[in-house]
Amino acid sequence: MVTNDAIAPVPSVGGILDLARSQRLSLTDLFQVAESRSVAGHRAEAAEIYKVWIAFNENHPLLHLVYFNYSVTLRQLGDIAGSIHALRACLKHDPRFGPAHINLGRAFEDSGIATQAIQQWRSFVELTAESTPDRLAHRLMALQHIGRVMENAGLLEDAETALWQAMELRPDKTEAGQHWSAVRQRQCKWPTLISSDHVSMRYLLDAMSPLALACYSDDPLFQLARAYRYNKSFVGRPDTSGFPRKTVARKTGTGQRLRIGYVSSDLRDHAVGFALREVLELHDKRSVEIYAYYCGERAEGDATQARMKAAIDCWRDIAALSDAEAARQIADDDIDILIDVNGYTKHARTKIFAYRPAPVIVNFCGYPGSMGSPFHQYIIADDRIIPPENEIYYSEKVLRIACNQPLDRKRVIAERPSRSEAGLPEDVFVFACFNGMQKITQESFSHWMKILLATPGSVLWLLTGGDDVDQRLCKAAEGAGVEPDRLIFAPKAPNAKHLARIALADLFLDTFPYGAHSTAADALTMGLPVLTFPGKSFAARFCHSIVAAAGVAELISSGPEDYIEKAIGFAKGPRSLERIRDSLQAKRETSPLRDIPALARRLEELFWQMQAECERGETPVPDLRNLDIYYDIGIELVQDNIAFCDDRAYRQAYLDKLSEWHDYAPIGPDSRLWTKP
Repeated sequence: MVTNDAIAPVPSVGGILDLARSQRLSLTDLFQVAESRSVAGHRAEAAEIYKVWIAFNENHPLLHLVYFNYSVTLRQLGDIAGSIHALRACLKHDPRFGPAHINLGRAFEDSGIATQAIQQWRSFVELTAESTPDRLAHRLMALQHIGRVMENAGLLEDAETALWQAMELRPDKTEAGQHWSAVRQRQCKWPTLISSDHVSMRYLLDAMSPLALACYSDDPLFQLARAYRYNKSFVGRPDTSGFPRKTVARKTGTGQRLRIGYVSSDLRDHAVGFALREVLELHDKRSVEIYAYYCGERAEGDATQARMKAAIDCWRDIAALSDAEAARQIADDDIDILIDVNGYTKHARTKIFAYRPAPVIVNFCGYPGSMGSPFHQYIIADDRIIPPENEIYYSEKVLRIACNQPLDRKRVIAERPSRSEAGLPEDVFVFACFNGMQKITQESFSHWMKILLATPGSVLWLLTGGDDVDQRLCKAAEGAGVEPDRLIFAPKAPNAKHLARIALADLFLDTFPYGAHSTAADALTMGLPVLTFPGKSFAARFCHSIVAAAGVAELISSGPEDYIEKAIGFAKGPRSLERIRDSLQAKRETSPLRDIPALARRLEELFWQMQAECERGETPVPDLRNLDIYYDIGIELVQDNIAFCDDRAYRQAYLDKLSEWHDYAPIGPDSRLWTKP
C-alpha cells in the first residue's frame, strides 16, 4: 500500500518575516507556518511572525483572526498581558467574534479578576441576544450565496473563507461543505480536508459531492454508497402522484423506431458535447429517433449545438422548465429510453428522472460512476472500466461498448506551433498533464516529483490553475527538491489551438484516482502517449480503457511504482517512446477509440436489448441493499486516506468490517460482498 506523503517547503524565519513585511504572505500560509513553528516548540518565533504580519497588514479583512491566533500564542508563552491586548484588538476589528470574548474572560479570570471576566462574558451574551434561529438561517444562507458567487467568479480563496464560515455555523448543512471541498481541490490545497473543533472529518466527508469524492479516493463501494445517500438528500422522493408510470410500447419486430432521449446540460462546446456530436450524427435513423433535452446555459452561436440540432430529430430546451414540467414533456414525447448524460455533475437535473418519464433510464457518458438511485436501471461502460468482477460496485445493470469514450473525428485542429511559441524549451524531455487542477492530488504530485528528480533537465507542462494555484505547486515542487522553473504552465487556449499544441510534449502523465477522460483521448488522437495505471473505481479505470482502445497497452502500468519506473525509463530511453508514437499513428484510424460508426451501431444494439428486456418485464431493479452500512464502513476506512491498494486487500478491509457489524447485529445478504444468508 502507498499512503499519502506530504510535500511542503520549509522556508527560513527571516524569509517568512520578509514575506510578511511585503504583504506577500497569505493568511493561509501565515497560519500554517506559525502553527508549524508553535507545534515544533518555537512559540516565540510564531509570535514574532504574527506580530510582524499584523504591523504590515492592518487593512486585511480577516485581521481579527490573526490577532486571535496571536493572543493564543502569547498566552502559551505566559504573556497574559500581551494576550489581553491582542484580544482587545481582535474585538475592535470584529466585536461579535465569540472566541475572543470567551478567551478574554478566561484571561481576566486567570488574572484573579473574576468580576471583569463575568462582565466580559455577559457583554457577549447581550451582544448575541438577537441570534434567533431565523437570523442564523439567514446568515447561513448569505454565506453560502457569497461562497457560490465567488466560486463561480474564480475567487476561490475568498469563496473558501465564506464557505468555511457557513460550515462552522451549521456543519450539519452539507451544501457549503460540498462546495468547500471542491474549491480546495481546484486550488491544490493539501490535505484537502481539514477538520476543526466544530467541523469534524465525518461532517466533511458527509458533505463531499460524489464527483469530488471520485477525485479524493479510489473506493468504489463508498462512492456507490455516497451516491445513494446523495440521491436521497439531493433528489429525495418527489410527489409522483400525477405521473402514472410509463408503460412500455411494443416495438420489437414491428419496424417502428425507438425514441431515444438524451438529457444533458453539456450539449454544447464542452468535453461531453465534443464526445457525443459525431455519435448523434451517426445514429441510424431507420432504427432510432433521437430527442435532445438541453438543460444548460444559453449557448448562442455554439458550433457543437448547431451540429447536434442539424443531426437529431427533435431539440428541446428545458432549462426554464421545472423538473416536473420537464418530466411531463419527456413523457408526452413518448420516449422509450431516456439517457442521463449529466449524472451528479454541474447543472444536473437528476430529479427529472425520479418522475420516471420513460420506461427505461440509462446512465451514460457524463458521469464516472454509479448513480445509486432507484430509477437508473442501466449503466453503459466497457470491459476495462467495469470488468465482470467489479459489477458489484454499481447499482445499475452493466451493458458494454468497445470503449466508453466517444470522440469526434471531425474536430477542427489549428496549425501546430513550435515549442518556443508554446513557451516550452526546445531540447528537453517534456512530461505533460492537461487534466484539471482538481484531479492533481498530493500523491500524484509526489509521483511526478520523483520522476523529475530522476530525470534531470526534464520539465512538467501543466494547464494553469491561476497565479495562486500555480505558485502553490511551484512551492510544493521546491519543497520536494525540484526547481520551480521546471514546472511550466500553459495558458488557456481555444480548443483547436489546445489540440494543436498537445503533441509538443513527449509523454502525458495521468492523475490518480481520477484519471484523464476526454483529455486522454485528445492526447492519443494527437499522437501523444499517455502513461496511466488503473485503480478500482470508474474514474480510476477510465484512462487505461482509452489507452487500451488506442492499441498501446504497453503504456498501462500495474501501479504507482511501475508508473514512476516507466516514466523515468521513457525519458532516459526516448527511442522506445518513438516506437509507441509510430504504433499510435499506424493504428489511429482502425483502433476502437476512433471507430465511431461501430460505437453508434453498438449503442443502438444495446437500446434494442433494453427495449426487449422491458417488453418481457425483465428491466433490472437497482440493488440498494445494505448501502447505509457500506457507507458507514466506507466513511471509516476512507479516513485512513489510503492512496492505492490492491483489490484483494481492499475487499478484505470491507469484509472484516461487515463481519464486525454482523456480529453486533445481523446483516441481511446483498449482491456485493455480504452474500451470507
